Amino acid sequence: MALFGNAHAVDPAAAQHEYARILVQGEQVQAAYQLIRDMILFTDRRLILIDKQGVTGRKTEYHSIPYRSISHFAVETSGHMDLDSELKIWLSGSNVPVEKTFTKGVDIYEVQAILAHFAIR
Repeated sequence: MALFGNAHAVDPAAAQHEYARILVQGEQVQAAYQLIRDMILFTDRRLILIDKQGVTGRKTEYHSIPYRSISHFAVETSGHMDLDSELKIWLSGSNVPVEKTFTKGVDIYEVQAILAHFAIR
């Protein structure tokens, strides 16, 4: 599932408030990234991909990925010519990774640390 555009960091508290309806009781947003209209939430329990669809963005798909479903992941840091970083996440039972692109303002090492913390338990 590749998305076009680049993600940038969003205040986790703001994302916690905005998406409170899809979070379970006690679930906390640890980090959040916006990708044009879509969002990526890293909570203390799961990874949530929020895909706003259509021209108006009224139709929204919430894709919940428990960290235990992540078989492995990779980060690619930015280079001199390519200023964007990439994240690839492979889910159990799938050969095709979920791919996300982050702008140079996002600390890809922080994203990797969040995944490592929650996915490797």
